[in-house]
Amino acid sequence: MESTPMPEPLRRAVHQLVAEAVQNCQEVIRYTEPDQAHTWKRMTLYRATDAADTMDMASLLIAAYCQSTGMPMDTLRSYLQVGQQHDRAAGPQDEDRAQLAGLLDEAAPAGADERGLVRLRYMRGQYQADTAREWADDPEKLFTEACLHGLRARLCDDVDALDNYLPPHIAKLARRVAEVLEEPEEPESAAA
Repeated sequence: MESTPMPEPLRRAVHQLVAEAVQNCQEVIRYTEPDQAHTWKRMTLYRATDAADTMDMASLLIAAYCQSTGMPMDTLRSYLQVGQQHDRAAGPQDEDRAQLAGLLDEAAPAGADERGLVRLRYMRGQYQADTAREWADDPEKLFTEACLHGLRARLCDDVDALDNYLPPHIAKLARRVAEVLEEPEEPESAAA
């Protein structure tokens, strides 16, 4: 197996796309806050699909490079995990509605017993509901959310806004992240 590093222009492009996707992910989180009640449905869907499309671009850019260097199509399809592809254009499917029902602690939809994927997604929704109750207890998730909010606040130069929409413990941590990301001032050169 060939072990050459990723070409620098491709590496820079992938880094840019990942940064863009992270920014969109942060906005998804931002629009879930209570002060966004009037726009959350529209904006969370816009930003979540923007993030997914951006990561698709990154994946396909890398795949195009791999293909151009002679990677066999069956290997490429395997790496792209095409079996996991979900068509958003078709809209929510039975398994998506089943996962939502499990998440909202509603009864399993009809057919959940007979269809394996629908049953599994319903159970996944139940699991997500249970683990969501433990969100505050999971330092890794808290840290991830704080990093995303802190990064966005620094990029927008709006650190003070963190206190307007985040719970105090997350705002405090996000503020610390934003402070770390602040560019240090250049030291004044000593007079000669």
